[in-house]
Amino acid sequence: MALLTRIRGPRDLDRLTPAQLADLAEEIRGFLVEEVSKTGGHLGPNLGVVELTIAMHRVFDSPRDRILFDTGHQSYVHKLLTGRQDFSRLKMKGGLSGYPSRAESEHDVIENSHASTVLGYADGLAKANKIQGHKDRPVVAVIGDGALTGGMAWEALNNIADGKDLPVVIVVNDNERSYSPTIGGLANHLSTLRTTQGYERFLSWGKDALQRTPVVGQSLFDTLHGAKKGLKDFIAPQGMFEDLGLKYIGPIDGHDMVALESAFTKARGFGGPVIVHCITEKGRGYHAAENNDEDRFHAVGVIHPDTGLPVKTSGKDWTSVFGEEMVALGRERKDIVAITAAMLHPVGLAPFAKAFPDRTFDVGIAEQHAAVSAAGLATNGLHPVVAVYATFLNRAFDQVLMDVALHRLGVTFVLDRAGVTGTDGASHNGMWDMSILQVVPGLRLAAPRDADQVRAQLREAVEVGDAPTVVRYSKGSVGPAVPALGRVGGMDVLRENTSHEHGDRRADVLIVSVGAMAPLCLEAAELLDAQGITSTVVDPRWVKPVDKALPGLAAEHRVVVTVEDNGRAGGVGSAIAQALRDADVDLPLRDFGIPQEFLDHAKREEILAEIGLTAPDVARQVTALVARLDAQPVQA
Repeated sequence: MALLTRIRGPRDLDRLTPAQLADLAEEIRGFLVEEVSKTGGHLGPNLGVVELTIAMHRVFDSPRDRILFDTGHQSYVHKLLTGRQDFSRLKMKGGLSGYPSRAESEHDVIENSHASTVLGYADGLAKANKIQGHKDRPVVAVIGDGALTGGMAWEALNNIADGKDLPVVIVVNDNERSYSPTIGGLANHLSTLRTTQGYERFLSWGKDALQRTPVVGQSLFDTLHGAKKGLKDFIAPQGMFEDLGLKYIGPIDGHDMVALESAFTKARGFGGPVIVHCITEKGRGYHAAENNDEDRFHAVGVIHPDTGLPVKTSGKDWTSVFGEEMVALGRERKDIVAITAAMLHPVGLAPFAKAFPDRTFDVGIAEQHAAVSAAGLATNGLHPVVAVYATFLNRAFDQVLMDVALHRLGVTFVLDRAGVTGTDGASHNGMWDMSILQVVPGLRLAAPRDADQVRAQLREAVEVGDAPTVVRYSKGSVGPAVPALGRVGGMDVLRENTSHEHGDRRADVLIVSVGAMAPLCLEAAELLDAQGITSTVVDPRWVKPVDKALPGLAAEHRVVVTVEDNGRAGGVGSAIAQALRDADVDLPLRDFGIPQEFLDHAKREEILAEIGLTAPDVARQVTALVARLDAQPVQA
């Protein structure tokens, strides 16, 4: 790492020769494979942007020239070139973020890790520069071809194109993939552009052939050469971008630093909006990634650097349980269709797609469209299952509300990675879904506690044909089954009230456990029991609407406690409190959940400990609450 260790900032690149730059690129790839294999992270995307990022930092003057990444998972090389070379705790508490972080460096302008937003930022930054008189400060927006499938990107392009004098350089990192291969009309268009060398080869062949033709050969060739622009547009219609008012440069070999620097220099000097189309290879230089057809090692856990194989295997995860049950449902019901937003493998729909390719729709990074398309499918008698990460449902809220719920359509939304996810940081914690969905009329929301309940509640959800349903579950290994001892209304009783055995009329505490919090709640109940505090633990299974039997059950206790892996504001605890008030059940209620703040990246268990969402924390606070009640004078 002789060259990399000498790079403390982008201007250190200026002193390197072309040969040294090539050596630096190889050093960076070796560093990424060695370091990311120890911690896990987004390996494939960064292996693909090494030369592109080096060339960008040689031509543009960051941070004076703003360089933005969409999405931020392709920013590892940028971190290395801006002085951040300690990857030993990547995505861990106290270590580097897996995305751009303004707390880490002045070179990180935005902390986006939801796709398709960077062009909107670029538009605003460029307009601000113009108003403030900063004429020679281009804004560089690096966007993957997958992110260009998002509608927000095209809304921004429409506005950027209108600013003819706004120096915005849009670098399209075209590796034919987002997570998996990019799909859709735009992907097909870029694929055509990638093959524009075809017209050059055709022209070369024509020159040789026609110039050998007596008398008329040269004149025919001259005519053909004069029609070059029209022929090029016919074979590769990059005119689409130019018709929008955007100067187009490319396609450029994204691993040729000379070509990249030349293209970026031209773009920088243009003075208006320019698209630089760069062809890159995701996972480049790492054999294991290059040969991984699924996602080219888009994101990896801890792996062996030589083989790319996981160092250890975990148990069955929530996602695979859902994926298996979807295949079973697909065999039983021909009306079940699946929709994903560029995340077929991450959300577990790949097995369904393999079994039922004609009933699987990948809409690209377009969650809003996914919801409305699902509404259309449901209107025509099918039952769509839309699988996205919980954090990404935020983007489709209006469509869930106005296009699905308003029309009383049977669409099931499956939310993967709900609650605290941890290492991917603030933007990826799925901590808002149960709050924002509480306001949707008619919507029913399930929070399974284990694999058996994922299967059961998914089946219950797709039976609903007149309202949207939601099934949300956590990230990682699913853990052992948590058995129910009985049922009250639609709620599973996980721990029974034992106070009657001691002659008491009612138990001290009703603990309402939401989803994956069940083991925590049962442990807290054991700790309370050791303090002489009796409790009942129930899992409502469906947390919206609140079960009608819950207020009556609550009235048999002195205190109600809710525990959820969701933000406390407007969450399940708030809904239950309202239900108790409406039923005139006047009891103290303590709601445990995630505070309404953006959480730093760390392991899930570390974050839960920091925010007080552990069994000892719950038991300690409930013990104090019961002690205060015991200390109150008895009313005559």
